[in-house]
Amino acid sequence: MNTVISIVIILGALVFFHELGHLMLAKRAGILCREFAIGFGPKLFAFKKSETTYTVRLLPLGGFVRMAGEDPEGIELKPGYRVGLIFNPEGSVQKIIVNHKEKYDIQKVITVENADLEHRLVITGYENEEAERQSYSVDPQAMYVADHQEMQIAPYNRQFGSKTLMQRTLAIFAGPFMNVLLAFIILMSFSLFQGIPTKEARLGDLAPGEAAVKSGLQKGDRIISVNGDKVSNWEELVSFIQQNPGEKLVFEVDRNGKILTKEVTPGEREINKGTKEGFIGAYPSTEFSLLGSVSYGAKQTWFMTKMIFVGLGELITGKHGFDQLSGPVGIYEYTNKATEGGIPMLMQWAAVLSINLAIFNLLPLPALDGGRLLFLLIEALRGKPIDPQKEGLVHFIGFAFLMLLMLVVTWNDIHKFFIDKIDQ
Repeated sequence: MNTVISIVIILGALVFFHELGHLMLAKRAGILCREFAIGFGPKLFAFKKSETTYTVRLLPLGGFVRMAGEDPEGIELKPGYRVGLIFNPEGSVQKIIVNHKEKYDIQKVITVENADLEHRLVITGYENEEAERQSYSVDPQAMYVADHQEMQIAPYNRQFGSKTLMQRTLAIFAGPFMNVLLAFIILMSFSLFQGIPTKEARLGDLAPGEAAVKSGLQKGDRIISVNGDKVSNWEELVSFIQQNPGEKLVFEVDRNGKILTKEVTPGEREINKGTKEGFIGAYPSTEFSLLGSVSYGAKQTWFMTKMIFVGLGELITGKHGFDQLSGPVGIYEYTNKATEGGIPMLMQWAAVLSINLAIFNLLPLPALDGGRLLFLLIEALRGKPIDPQKEGLVHFIGFAFLMLLMLVVTWNDIHKFFIDKIDQ
């Protein structure tokens, strides 16, 4: 249950901040944002604030911000439509009632002759065959009501496509950027909460029941040498331990000025199939500093980003196979392990996931933010946008491909974490 709660909180936060980035920059550009959604599928919860409906949906596999103009609007007033009009105090059309007109306090019913709800914001029509044709100005925030469902009209200047190339680029890029920023904040908070690891070979917290505690080592001990080899920093100490799983090591220790000798046998853990490393259950010593925490957060964010790109490169070059990719099942398993390590490990795992989400979304694949940015780059190079229908088709195909990839990755995870373990 702790794992499930951790996943809901972590993934919910990652998706929320990602979509919040899109929402903030889109609203700043003046784009009408119809919906801010966490998840996909049927709505579980919804409320409306200002122009935007905020929803939580059934399938927790991401989220979206529905901006006006990105998809077909579904607002259409063809000549011959018989509609009801409700006016605001200024005399402009506030609501356009398409059907079920008897349910509303309609002020006028007309037959539409012509309607422009994007540019001129006007409806022309007549009440009956004998009546003169009249034109009615439409409020820029008027509601189009069909089957009791209200949808705010989107004048062209409120649509995604009307904005400058830079405004659209920033609105798309803001999602991944927010995930990187979130990772930085998590790692900075982690260092404020846990302390900044120092480079010296001095022991910090020790895990109960592990080799360090069993051998009599204590928090604050400074390791001078291992098997007679001098140890100058924490990385060298870790290297000695990792390279000798299950082998007895002799530690020379400085404990408050007193030199002691301790025999330590590192435990073993599998890092890859057939590859093991040693560990003793010790963490580095830490120090507390606000400026140091900011620096630590930035450095760790950069390090994690760099390592993810390295792994991605090895995947592309074939050094690692696609069986190394993980999906929802893998995330659940790794989150379960992180949960066992407590809040500090969960925080670091959340930062890793946040950066992964940012980088994955920036890949130049259809249906991802990177794919949309690629189309904007092509628009900048050719001087005009690509046909929205063609772009939409490409994104649809890309989305289908991503769903197929998700199934393959999930099957790999099931093999990796369940079937292969049973076989062993």
